[in-house]
Amino acid sequence: MIIECEKCGTKLRVDESLINPSGAQVRCSACSHVFTVYRPAIVETSEQMPISEKKPSQKYPSAYIFTLTNQKGGVAKTTTCLNLGVGLSLLKKRVLLVDFDVQASLTTCLGYKNIASFYDAVHAGNNDLSRVIIKSRYPYIWLLPSNQNMVVFNKKHFAYDRFEYILKERLQNVANRFDYILIDTPPSMEFFTVNALTAANRVIIPSNCEFLATQGVHQTLNFMHIIKERTNTDIDYNILVTMYDDRDTVSQMIHSKLRKMYGEKIFKTVINIDTKVRESQVMNMPIIYYYKHSPSGLRYISLAKEVLESAIHG
Repeated sequence: MIIECEKCGTKLRVDESLINPSGAQVRCSACSHVFTVYRPAIVETSEQMPISEKKPSQKYPSAYIFTLTNQKGGVAKTTTCLNLGVGLSLLKKRVLLVDFDVQASLTTCLGYKNIASFYDAVHAGNNDLSRVIIKSRYPYIWLLPSNQNMVVFNKKHFAYDRFEYILKERLQNVANRFDYILIDTPPSMEFFTVNALTAANRVIIPSNCEFLATQGVHQTLNFMHIIKERTNTDIDYNILVTMYDDRDTVSQMIHSKLRKMYGEKIFKTVINIDTKVRESQVMNMPIIYYYKHSPSGLRYISLAKEVLESAIHG
């Protein structure tokens, strides 16, 4: 296999059979730098993106990029990334879903596992992400998957100059093939989230109606402001209320508090609690394809329309 020296960038050929599952140390023949390499995961073949195919609408020269993030977990972030993407696709928009979380939950939700990821493309020294982007079984939906190899991405690249731009620079090569790109992130503010925020035009912060919800939103916004100062001056945001129970007093109070605190930054659309969502996840399907009368599925379509408006008018 071909590896790249993390110091000088020299490409080296290494016998993969000599690398243990825990990794192996190698010395660069050009600069003598010693670093650790890892054996790539075995990946399955999949239908790749027809990269030569142009998107029907050329109104925008490049895709509008949304990053979905919240430092607090359990707020329906991945669920929103998937089902908002499907909502946009039902409006005939070409959508790329980017799984930028080492847990690969978005990839799993679409029914895939052990397939080549963003890390595999970069590790191979190839900036052409079309080699790992796959076309899903749903119209107008593509996926840039995650897999277990993403675990070592942080360790390999965090100390690099301009590490914050790794995702942004590579998405630029395929962005003109899509109308919208949605990036799913881990519930933490580190390497993957920094890259996703740097690449974004707008951030969507899902927030459920629990006691700590407002704190999670506040912490996420503080981190986003740091990104705005350092790597992405034009970034903006909206907050999405998720898992809302209109019969629950606490949900009503927190929903009201969020709207008072953030005003017009809160999407008008609210995603209610829906038991069909969990069922759809077990079946590895978007909610609207699992049950077309799902209240949440219909709300995500309404959200998609609202998102289109925010992208057009800023």
